[in-house]
Amino acid sequence: MTRKFLGLGLVMLLAGVALAGAKSAKLTGYIIDNACSARAAGENGADKVKNHTVKCAQMPKCAESGYAVYSDGKLYKLDAGGNKQAAEILKNTKAERGVQVSVEGDVDGDTIKVTKISEVGS
Repeated sequence: MTRKFLGLGLVMLLAGVALAGAKSAKLTGYIIDNACSARAAGENGADKVKNHTVKCAQMPKCAESGYAVYSDGKLYKLDAGGNKQAAEILKNTKAERGVQVSVEGDVDGDTIKVTKISEVGS
């Protein structure tokens, strides 16, 4: 009986630690595929992401790599659901480059579990 309570307590503690690691956030930034995301590193990273073309982000290898949002000098990788939504935005945008989005979700490290994503200005 004591082992059950100890095990249950340990599970609850680990769940609490996992939830404490994620924090709710609302970001505004630009979509870039993970294959090309190295462009955001270094000097003029923001300009490079803003000039990244929609056609490139939709190329098979780039699309398969998943997507990230560049916001405030940092890349946030999107979770699987966010990747699907980002692909739809890229498919339907009228922009040819620099697709700006607003993203809401829980940030854990460099990944955001997307609850909502939409193109800014559309």
